[in-house]
Order: sequence, then C-alpha cells, then structure tokens
Amino acid sequence: MPGRCGAGTLRSTQAAEGSGAMPKVEMDLETPVAPERVRAALLDFSDRRPELWPGIEPSLYHVYSVGATTAEVKEGSRMPGMSVWAVEHYDWSDPRLVTWTVRESNFCTPGSYVSAAITGRPDGGSRVHIVWNRTPTTFGGRIATFLIVASKGRPVAASFRRAMKILERAGV
Repeated sequence: MPGRCGAGTLRSTQAAEGSGAMPKVEMDLETPVAPERVRAALLDFSDRRPELWPGIEPSLYHVYSVGATTAEVKEGSRMPGMSVWAVEHYDWSDPRLVTWTVRESNFCTPGSYVSAAITGRPDGGSRVHIVWNRTPTTFGGRIATFLIVASKGRPVAASFRRAMKILERAGV
C-alpha cells in the first residue's frame, strides 16, 4: 500500500522445551521506502543510527568496526527496570540480506540472530522478510522473548515500522 508501512504476515515458532533450538519469529513487512534506502538505514552505523532506529538507546550504542560487508556494533534498549544490549556482528555480503548475529549479550546467547531479506515491489517500495531468532539467558530475556514470540513479533515489527516512517518523512 503506498504511503503505509504495513505488516503482511506475522508467524512464530518455538522449539520444544530442552531442544536447544532458538525461539523464532518470522514476519513479512511492506513499506513504500525503496529497497536501497531500507538497506542503507539498516547499515547506517553513524551517530544518527539511534535517531533512525528509535528502539536503540544512544548510551548503549557503540561502533567497534565497519568493513566492506561487515560491522561489529553494540546496540541496546532501555525498558522500565532493565536494559538489554548485545554486541552484534553485522553481515551484508549478500546484497539482499542483512544479518546481525550476537557475539556477546546480557540477555541472549551468542549465535542468536536477526536477519532482514529485502526485495523490491513493483511500486518502488520494499517487502522485508525478518527472521528474529534469539535464545534468552536471563529472566528478563525470557520475559522479552516470550512476549515477542507470543505476539508473533509485534514489538519487532513496530520498531521496524517506526524506522520506516522516519525514512518516509525524511524523503532522503
């Protein structure tokens, strides 16, 4: 839909207790923002990243390194009574896919990841398939993961939509 950033499908799967597999949520989102702008926003590791992605707490954001197709970045969020952070390894060696994998975190295991596969739409907008795959390690992480999985990723989708609205308004 032009002028809207909407959700197509939201679905979640959760591994059986004790299986060792990560809780997983997949969602398909659409935005009128062009694919190259979506990708550029995902890969903007400048000081303005927390402005583009309002869920990132500026005091928990630190860029360690940025290469041609990878980056090492600490990102986090504050919630009432807690803050969560992860040092993520970003990889965008595939031009249609950006994946960020946890190296270290205060709420989930190393190897947990999120990926965003970006494809163009006929109207110039984008369809983004997000896979959110995080294994919690703390009580707070378990609560956050439960809420994300139970809601089929709605908090993740809402965060993405807020960023796309910022890009729409900027028109850059």
